[in-house]
Amino acid sequence: MAYERASDSGQRRSQEWTLAAETEYRFELDAGTSLAIKLLRGRAEIFGSELVEGKIYLFYEECKAAVFTWQGCTIEISQPSTEYISEETPMSAYANLHVAFEGMRVRALLDAQVTAHPEKATREDLEENRDGPHDAPRVLILGPENSGKTTITKILVNYATRAGQDWCPMLVNVDPGEGASMLPGTLLAAPISTPLQTSTPAHTLGSAATSAPSHISSNALLPLGYWYGHAETKRNPLLMDRLIRNLGGNIWDRWDTDLRGRASGLIVDTPSSFSTSSAANNEHRHNLIKACVDAFRINVILVVGHEKLNVEMQRMYGSRVTVVKIPKSGGVVELDSLYRARVHKYQMHSYMYGERVNPPLGLPSLADASPLTGYIIGGEQSTDLTLAPLSSVINFDDLSIWRIGEETMAPTSALPIGAARVVSEMQPLHIDPSLPGSGLYNAVLAILAPPHPDEVERYDEEILDLTVTGFVVVTALDIPNKRLTILSPNQGSLSGRTAILGSFEWQE
Repeated sequence: MAYERASDSGQRRSQEWTLAAETEYRFELDAGTSLAIKLLRGRAEIFGSELVEGKIYLFYEECKAAVFTWQGCTIEISQPSTEYISEETPMSAYANLHVAFEGMRVRALLDAQVTAHPEKATREDLEENRDGPHDAPRVLILGPENSGKTTITKILVNYATRAGQDWCPMLVNVDPGEGASMLPGTLLAAPISTPLQTSTPAHTLGSAATSAPSHISSNALLPLGYWYGHAETKRNPLLMDRLIRNLGGNIWDRWDTDLRGRASGLIVDTPSSFSTSSAANNEHRHNLIKACVDAFRINVILVVGHEKLNVEMQRMYGSRVTVVKIPKSGGVVELDSLYRARVHKYQMHSYMYGERVNPPLGLPSLADASPLTGYIIGGEQSTDLTLAPLSSVINFDDLSIWRIGEETMAPTSALPIGAARVVSEMQPLHIDPSLPGSGLYNAVLAILAPPHPDEVERYDEEILDLTVTGFVVVTALDIPNKRLTILSPNQGSLSGRTAILGSFEWQE
């Protein structure tokens, strides 16, 4: 039930919505608009992250989300775009999954503690451990485009962090078109210790510490990322396979000394191409799904609203993995390619410049907001979310720039009979900025971590296994003087560093 009222100035339109138990308020923002939500009474959450009563939460940049309540609540909404109440939600099914995963985590942690310190184990612990080792939930989420996979990922991760057991599940995103907590084109994994907030599609799964303002602690994730460099998995599936396996190896190395982290498990969000069945990409998608199952040692596959895919996964993995079909939310918005392109621009601009948020008409600006109430943006009460990027000029020789494989790679089936490919899909090719057609102008470059100091031997393919430490954009090329103008979100020398060029471009 909604009650509309105007503010004293007559400019602000606000509504009070009273939500019954197990219903949700859904909203979709238009470009250039923002929305304010305040919980007046009761309890509510957004994608598993609980709202604080009396605080004002801001949403912007075409955000699409939902406020759900288990027990009923009253919320105040300022300046909505598209909005409605839904009484049919799949939240009970998602909550049941969380309960099952919570039991797996508890048993896995007990097993790990008994194995590590058998002398401290009680009789009850040994009895519980008698049936053999119990696995933590390692979940792969599959589904077609616009099925809500990322939302389900966020809900399950947030419920785990709110369970009061100090869980720190690993959130893995292998969708190069998503961006997650870094930029599109990246495959990444990040341990999550506090609920992920929702405010903008530019930070779907939180913000990396390399771009977040330093005082936004909840956004300062430290993801482990590899640069794939393209939005579509079909551009270079062999590279995708290798990077997925690199991620898995790094996670298991980390868990060797982190018992609670290993017991917390992981949840993997995947691209829709993993679920799209066609003669052209079937082999590629099956190989990439298998790479995920192997690398992350998946023991649960969740299939979102796709009967054929569920049967397919049951047939391929049902003997060793639990495959569960789960419902798709009716609130999932059909997102087109133009919307996704705008989100990529939001992500790049936010990475370089931070956030400049204008509250709805009639509400005070961020700087003028009361320190007692204030605004909650991305989980933090803050008044300054902007960054000051650095534009610097470097010599061509300061930065070693590479491209992985040819810029356009014809499929092997398209080659002449008996012909062999000259350049491997995973062969690094050095780029000379002085040559025509380098593709560097307005290009996004991923800056890689330095090679391991203990490795004496160097080889080109080593750069495929180096993680990403940040991103820069080439804003100008001065070929006569052999100089590049680089835009970076923070200060730091690029001399001697290695960068990889993908297919992403950005200009202000």
